[in-house]
This record gives sequence, C-alpha cells and structure tokens, in this order.
Amino acid sequence: MENALMVIFPYLYEGMWVFDDPDTNLVKEPFVFGIPEMINVLTKNTPDAINGFKLIFSLKPFPGYQEHLNWVREDYEGNWYQLEGRNMEGWLCPALYKYFDKAPKNIFVKAEPK
Repeated sequence: MENALMVIFPYLYEGMWVFDDPDTNLVKEPFVFGIPEMINVLTKNTPDAINGFKLIFSLKPFPGYQEHLNWVREDYEGNWYQLEGRNMEGWLCPALYKYFDKAPKNIFVKAEPK
C-alpha cells in the first residue's frame, strides 16, 4: 500500500533540479524535460527554494495543494504530465515507479520551505 502523502526534498545542483531519497536508493536524481519549468512555477513563492524545499505529492487532492498534474501519455519508459490550467508538459522518468505501482492519472503537489 502506498502512502497517502509522500515527500521529497528537491534542490538545485549544478543548474539542475535534483533530489535524493535514501529509501529508494536515488541520489541526485534529476528532473528533466519540462519538469524543471514546472518546479520553477511551483516554487516561485517558496523562500530559498534553490537550496532545497519540501515537495509534498499525492494521488488525491489534499489541503493546500498548489498544482495538479494530469497524465498525458507514456513515452520511453517514463510518463508525460501536463500542469492543469497551463500549457506546460513535463516527463517523469521511471523513478516514478519507486513511488507508485503504475503511472497515476493525477498527481497533486505542494512546495513548502524546508
């Protein structure tokens, strides 16, 4: 069974948004192909986000969520998502499956200071 809310702590490393998660053996796992731009939107009001922030995400809406990602399509073992209400798409790599058994149709997210 998956947690209802999950948390990672992305940070900027050599110009790329990355995160570490010892529970899943991910180290400096990069966000690529449109996701960095989505993170920039998400963190625009998060103080000192470049030095790290808390990213809460869930399959279901939760109090205070900021953005909603809608699944678009599978591609190269990863999945494309669109930021709801914006003309922005981003690709989440197969590391997504470290958190979900299958690519979710919806991901709700919130950025908070560390």
